[in-house]
Amino acid sequence: MNYLVAVLPDRIQVEAAYLALEKESIKSTILGKGYKTADEFGLIDPKEQAKKQVKLMAFWLIPFGFFAGFTFSLITGLDTFAWAGEIGNHVVGGLLGAVSGAMGSVFVGGGVGLIAGSGDALPYRNRLDAGKYLLVVQGSETLTRQATRILRQFEPENIQGYGDS
Repeated sequence: MNYLVAVLPDRIQVEAAYLALEKESIKSTILGKGYKTADEFGLIDPKEQAKKQVKLMAFWLIPFGFFAGFTFSLITGLDTFAWAGEIGNHVVGGLLGAVSGAMGSVFVGGGVGLIAGSGDALPYRNRLDAGKYLLVVQGSETLTRQATRILRQFEPENIQGYGDS
């Protein structure tokens, strides 16, 4: 399935483009104020996805990190924290391993994307938040090419095609 997403500045233009596509029997969906929302359409919020991924990875990496740090301290017999005693050294090693696991879940799980933002969904969501409209066409490559030709006459701010190949 191929997708074509066009960003149009106002409701009048998006409705005109929608009608032009409909005249050629091309089904499309309008996203924006008064139409479908990004969530209703299924446009993934990258920040929500990143939070879920970080939590999932933390669930596994923090205990694994504790176990690995404890085991490393036990095997090497290092007396890094003399004030903690023998067992305390292993526990501190485990805690340091757990902290490393937490850091790993943030960096590998996509937590950095929470700050920087990533993917195409976020710019589209930002445009919707700014009062713009999205017109989405789903279909074959031939259909999206035909829709692109029709939509270009409306001078969209942006027009982007996506394919599953």
